[in-house]
Amino acid sequence: MLLSLTGLLAGLGPHFLPEYWVRVLIVLGINVILVSSLGLSNGFTGVFSLGHPGFVALGAYASGILTLELSKKAAYLPDLPGFLAGVQLPFLPATLLAGALCALVASLIGIPLMRLSGNYVSVATLGFLVIVNVVLVNAERFTRGSRTFTGIPPYTDLGWVAGWAVVTLLVLSRVAYSPLGRAMRATRDDPIAAQAVGIHLLPARLLAFTIGAFFAGVGGALYGHYLVSFSPATFYVAMLVQQLTMLVLGGQASLTGAVVGVTAITVLSEVLRNLERGFSLGALQVPAVFGASQIALGFIFILVMVYRPQGLLGDWELRLVNGPRAPEKAGPMYKGGKA
Repeated sequence: MLLSLTGLLAGLGPHFLPEYWVRVLIVLGINVILVSSLGLSNGFTGVFSLGHPGFVALGAYASGILTLELSKKAAYLPDLPGFLAGVQLPFLPATLLAGALCALVASLIGIPLMRLSGNYVSVATLGFLVIVNVVLVNAERFTRGSRTFTGIPPYTDLGWVAGWAVVTLLVLSRVAYSPLGRAMRATRDDPIAAQAVGIHLLPARLLAFTIGAFFAGVGGALYGHYLVSFSPATFYVAMLVQQLTMLVLGGQASLTGAVVGVTAITVLSEVLRNLERGFSLGALQVPAVFGASQIALGFIFILVMVYRPQGLLGDWELRLVNGPRAPEKAGPMYKGGKA
């Protein structure tokens, strides 16, 4: 049913909806991919990562470089190494490679980072985001530095986004209701008890971090080909605040909550973006307020954290797949003592 509805929306939406709402749906779908993949790590393992936009940036730049026309590569990136300068891939392989790159980076940095907990891992992953931003700014031969990276083919449409959003939610839902998902929640709820019953903390957390990074890279590729031009600043603190607000509002421990949070914040952001230009209310003229949407996101984040830290849905979930239930005891792949 989910696939049918998504296919119907992707196929008929561009023909019956105004272009503005098609673009809103595209942004909403990309955010569903990004926020739900962030929730796998933050919500299911309790490892509060602040580095997710770093993977989004890597995915966007990787896919952009791989799909850029050869003539534009020669013009925009004249110092690009030969093994990249002569390559132009179709959208799907480039997207998959972008996700694979992010998964590889996550698996490498995750080995030390996922051994941390609490505020330490948050600070460490924030450091990763800062490092990615600095590298992108200084790696001019690959990224044009702080200048706008442009010329990217506009491949992203509602069909691509809807398809990847469904794949993301189905895969993450399958993981959440597998033995691995139970191991993740155990490491979140009581790490000591989890280790006592044979769950190895590091593999469970690292797998969640790596899977989330893969889909962040995919979402980054989609976002890059939607924007068609961007800079390192596109994937920095503002994106982090937006993603965290969406996740916290809906509920960190629920994929359904991630979708609800994304929908609410996306609609609110569009409304506020229109109000930022100023408007008339009878005889009252309200002036333009630059940054009103970002200010509102900050207030929403603070209010939710204070008054409903579990989010609107808490851990309530709408099951997308009826996968096998996890056994009562941890499987052998999660045994092995302490992390």
